[in-house]
Amino acid sequence: MDFDILSIKQRFGIIGNSPLLNHAIQVAAQVAPTDMSVLITGESGSGKESFSKIIHHLSPRKHNQFIAINCGSIPEGTIDSELFGHEKGSFTGAHEARKGYFEVSNGGTIFLDEIGEMPLGTQARLLRVLENGEFIKVGSSKVLKTDVRVVAATNVNLMKNVNEGKFREDLYYRLSTVPIYVPPLRDRGEDILLLFRKFATDFAEKYRVKPISLTDDAKEILLKYRFPGNIRQLKNLTEQISVLSTENKSINGDTLLQYLPKDQSHLPALYRDPEKDKQGLSERDLLYKVLFDMKKDMNDLKKFVLEALQSEGSASQVIEDHSELFEGLDNNNIEQVPTPPEKPVLLNINSTTPDRDHTYDNGDADIEDIAHETEEDESLSIEKKEKELIIRALRKNNNKRKYAARDLGISERTLYRKIKQYELEDL
Repeated sequence: MDFDILSIKQRFGIIGNSPLLNHAIQVAAQVAPTDMSVLITGESGSGKESFSKIIHHLSPRKHNQFIAINCGSIPEGTIDSELFGHEKGSFTGAHEARKGYFEVSNGGTIFLDEIGEMPLGTQARLLRVLENGEFIKVGSSKVLKTDVRVVAATNVNLMKNVNEGKFREDLYYRLSTVPIYVPPLRDRGEDILLLFRKFATDFAEKYRVKPISLTDDAKEILLKYRFPGNIRQLKNLTEQISVLSTENKSINGDTLLQYLPKDQSHLPALYRDPEKDKQGLSERDLLYKVLFDMKKDMNDLKKFVLEALQSEGSASQVIEDHSELFEGLDNNNIEQVPTPPEKPVLLNINSTTPDRDHTYDNGDADIEDIAHETEEDESLSIEKKEKELIIRALRKNNNKRKYAARDLGISERTLYRKIKQYELEDL
């Protein structure tokens, strides 16, 4: 069996001695003489197509056609026509009948790469081919027969797609009669150095340059690198170094690091506050909290403005009651309104100086009537008070409407409308 695996490697250009790789080759060689469906799984760039060729060329179908199809590269609207063919006039642009891949490769092998990208409707057609060997062309009602072996490959978790409703469960079990796992390059150990040496020799011959080699520290770095692109990435890396390293062909660790992509991402990271995470607050919760706080502040501001407009003599009390609205503001921007005395001083009109010994008497009926009339006048002149506040704000800020609007707690647009309403343009 070791001799058979070695001969298969030499025939198909497979390099490496990893136990996982040898096991995959052994399974492919054992299943090749049968007509069983095979599902090859592995990461992108790990060499899955090579195993489909092993299965075909070691099978009785080796003299018939082998077609490799990437299901992810065919548009969803045309994949049925590509695989099963169509009749003339079956859709716009179908000027003549066309044979599909399953009809053309009758007696051979079809390799369906990226089978996880196949639409659900096409999956139902493929399941019928696998079970009965039958298919129908697009735009036809005639059932055709075909004898094709299907080898599929994927780099995604098909069982996860089955659970999410993206892939048919019956098709998954029908395809995975014999599963073959192709190991990623990072799990193949010393195979990385063997492949690097092979690629270096090939590119040296291609570009007619001296082949590159690695120092011991560079070999250690190469073995520790994860290679998310697998063999394809290693091949591109070797070609890049072979072309760009024109002077020194002995690559050390520092030089190699210049060609290897950095592992860390340069995208901005999402900040998470550990204290917030302990409280179970997500980003959406925090956003809602901020919006609700803004809404509360706006409601408080409206209430404050309304009280200020309705109360001429209690502005300082309103500011004191709503001091949280003025946090972070310069105190100079807040107009300090003196608090009126609790009891007004009664002046002696017969004297040149005020009599400070006489104070307001709550039992004086005349004074009560005057106060009552003033209160009634204030209750009926809200617009007048609003106009007075606007005039005071404009005069305070030298007719600079931007700062006047800020003092009033309203927008400039609202202030412009009020100025026009009260005819204050020429103030």
